[in-house]
Amino acid sequence: MYNNRDSIDFGSAPVGVLFRSMFLPTLVGMVSMVVLNVTDGAFVGRGVGSDALAAVNIVAPIFLITSGIGLMMGIGSSVAASIHWSQDNLKAARINMTQALSASATIGCLLAVLFYSCQEPLCMLFGCSIELLPLACSYMKWISLLTPFSMVGIVAMFMVRLDGSPRVAMAINCMAAGLNILLDYIFIFPMRMGLEGAGIATTISFSIAIIPIGIYFLRFAKSLKLYRLKMSLTSARLTFRNIAYHVRIGASALLGEVAIAAVIVVGNYVFMQYLGPDGVAAYSVGCYCLPVVFMMGNAIVQSVQPIASFAYGQGDKVRFASSARVAYVTAGASGIMSMIIMMLGAGAISSMFLDDQCGAYTLCVDGLPYFSLSFLFISFNIVAVGLMQSAERAVAATIYTLMRGFILSIPCFIFMPMWFDSVGLWLALPIAEAITTLIIVLRRDLSCDISHVNIS
Repeated sequence: MYNNRDSIDFGSAPVGVLFRSMFLPTLVGMVSMVVLNVTDGAFVGRGVGSDALAAVNIVAPIFLITSGIGLMMGIGSSVAASIHWSQDNLKAARINMTQALSASATIGCLLAVLFYSCQEPLCMLFGCSIELLPLACSYMKWISLLTPFSMVGIVAMFMVRLDGSPRVAMAINCMAAGLNILLDYIFIFPMRMGLEGAGIATTISFSIAIIPIGIYFLRFAKSLKLYRLKMSLTSARLTFRNIAYHVRIGASALLGEVAIAAVIVVGNYVFMQYLGPDGVAAYSVGCYCLPVVFMMGNAIVQSVQPIASFAYGQGDKVRFASSARVAYVTAGASGIMSMIIMMLGAGAISSMFLDDQCGAYTLCVDGLPYFSLSFLFISFNIVAVGLMQSAERAVAATIYTLMRGFILSIPCFIFMPMWFDSVGLWLALPIAEAITTLIIVLRRDLSCDISHVNIS
C-alpha cells in the first residue's frame, strides 16, 4: 500500500474517524451551496417576482446536465485514481485525474456554445410558456457561459478531497457561494438588473473559483499532481480508453442529474397544465429545496467513496462494508431531519421565496409537506448508487438511476394527478423514490453485506 500521505490514510485509518474527517468539511462546503441556492431563489422571488422564479426553474435542467457530466467525470476518475493508488500506481492515478479535467474542460466549452446558441428552443423544450420566454432566455445566456467552469470545478473538488484536502475544497465552495450571494444582492436590489443580474452573479462567482483550484494543483497538491500528457496517437488511444472507463463508472451520476432534470421538465408541464404559472412558481420552490437533500446525499457519497474505492481496490470487503454502514446511517438521519424541517416549516420556507399575497404562496404551503416525503428516500438511493459505483457495479447503479428518474417518476407525474388531483402532483416524486428504495431493499442491494461483489 502506498503510504506517502500527509494527513489522510484511506487504507488503514479507522473508517468512522476517516469518514468524519472527510464528511464534516465536505458537508460545510455543500451547505454553503445549499445556502447559496436558497438565497438565490429568495432574492429572485422577492426582488424580481414569481414569474422570474418560474423562469429559473425552466432553465434549471441546464444546471443539472452540466453538473451531471461533472459528477460523472469526477466520480469515474476518482474511483479509477483510488484503485490505482491503492495498488501503488500513483502515476496512473495522476494521469486519470489530468485526463478527466482536460475532457471536462473540452466538453464544457462545446456545451456552452450549444446552450448559448439554442436558448429559445431549449427553453421551450423545457416547458417554458411564451410569456416567460424573455425572462428565461435572459438568465440562460449567462448560465450557458458558466458551463466549462462548473464542470471543471466539480471534477477538481473530487480530486482535492482524494488528495487528502477536504478543507481546501470546503473553503473554495464557501468562497464561491459567499461571493455569489453578495453579487446577487448587489445586482438584483441596488442595481436593479433583474433576473439577468442573478445569472451574471452566478457566472462571475464560479468562474473566479477556478483560480484557487488551479493554484492548489500547481503549488500545493500533496500527491495527486497534474501530469503532462503526451501528444501521440498511443497516448490519445489510452486517454480515450480511460475516459470511457470514467464514463462507464460515473454514468449513473449523469443519469441521476438528467433524471432530476426530467422530473423538473415533466413537473413544469404538468403543473402548468393543472395549476398554471402560479403552480410552476410553487413547484419551483420545491425544486429549490431539493438540492438540500441531494447535496446532503452527495456529501455523504463524496466522503465515503475514497474510503470505499480504496477498500475495494485492496480487496478489503470488511472495510468496504464498514464504510457502507456509516454512509447509510448518516443518510437516514439526514433524510428524516430534512423531511421534518420542511413539513414543519412549509409556511416559512414559502414566504422566503414568495409574497404571501400571491396565489403561488398558498399552493406552495399546501404542497411542500407532501413533497417533503421524498426526502426520506432520496439520500438512501443516492448512497446506494454511490456505493455501487465504488465497487465498479456500473450496470446496477445505472439501472436504479433510470428507475427512479425516468421509469417511475414520469408515470407518477402523469397518473398521480388523475387519481389525487393537485395533491398527486406533489406526491409523484415521493412515490417514485419510495418504490426505488423498496426494490433496492428487496434485492438486498441496500445491505451492507457485499460478499457478492467480485473484488479481484
